[in-house]
Amino acid sequence: MTTTGDGDAARTDEIYCPFPYRESPHAEQAREHLADWVGRTGLVRRESARQRFQRADFGWFASLVYPTADRRGLEIVADWFGWLFLVDDQLDDGSVGRSLGTVEQAVGQMRAVLNSPDLGGSAADGGESPSAVSALADLWRRTAAHATSRWRGRFVRHLEDCLTTAAVWEAGNRVRGVVPDEVTYIEKRRHTGAIYVCMDLIEIVERLDVPDELYASAEFSATLDAACNVVCWTNDIYSLDKERSLGEVHNFAYLMQHHRGLDRRHALAEASRATSAETTRFLAAEERLLAAHPHHAQVLTPYLAGMRTWIRGNLDWSRRTKRDHSPAAAAPPRPAEYVEPAMMRDER
Repeated sequence: MTTTGDGDAARTDEIYCPFPYRESPHAEQAREHLADWVGRTGLVRRESARQRFQRADFGWFASLVYPTADRRGLEIVADWFGWLFLVDDQLDDGSVGRSLGTVEQAVGQMRAVLNSPDLGGSAADGGESPSAVSALADLWRRTAAHATSRWRGRFVRHLEDCLTTAAVWEAGNRVRGVVPDEVTYIEKRRHTGAIYVCMDLIEIVERLDVPDELYASAEFSATLDAACNVVCWTNDIYSLDKERSLGEVHNFAYLMQHHRGLDRRHALAEASRATSAETTRFLAAEERLLAAHPHHAQVLTPYLAGMRTWIRGNLDWSRRTKRDHSPAAAAPPRPAEYVEPAMMRDER
């Protein structure tokens, strides 16, 4: 969690979140499984990278946002968290995110895995692929084998949107020195934050099958987008200092500083107020969704519960994680200490 002063802590603690704390009883197993998996797949190799990854505690994060998942389900979503966050580090903090050619090549390999007829099986052994690609193949094969074709199509579309938006829009902004406007950023952030992908995983852990007509309804879209905004903006609030130390401009609070002429303290306060208001909007959208589709209550009830635990669990994790700082330092660790060079490039 980003180190803040007492005033900052008071403001971020004011983020409205009326949902109860929940945690899976399989949190420790998820931690152990994830640590083993990122090592075996080559996603984390150096000791400095391993220590930072361990401090982030993504196994615990998964247990907060999917508290009802069984052990196998929690291990799968924990692996997804590890993969998504490590790829995010490559794009946000490493040199890869400033090399459009390298990013586009890696994304192309990932897209091939997601659309392969064998669900990535042929690429899962590593071969000549970078570790991010071979690890994705292993993870996709294990996840997709237990999913419907409808869910697979939706998930692939969301993950491709996430990777493409990061590779083309966000990386392009960095290369050209563009600071996006707030409206564009809010829409793009739901993709670059992989939050649609993470919400899709609710169906995996709860064994749901959301009909296409329900998913595409205006009421479902409004509810989902509000929940996704809350999660993304909360993450931005807590990661502001770390991201600004690396020159990152893709941050909700920073855009308020930049476009509205606010100082850091007032930008954080305004971002916290906006996040609270979005939670209220989620609650209203949730009521409209249930009223408009009462015949889908059996699938909506657990899905909405999953959105709620995502909002609450993400806030709890953001307040406690040490992902953005080393334990004994006030400044974030340098990317050279944790970004693995071979993860997105084949340097083996």
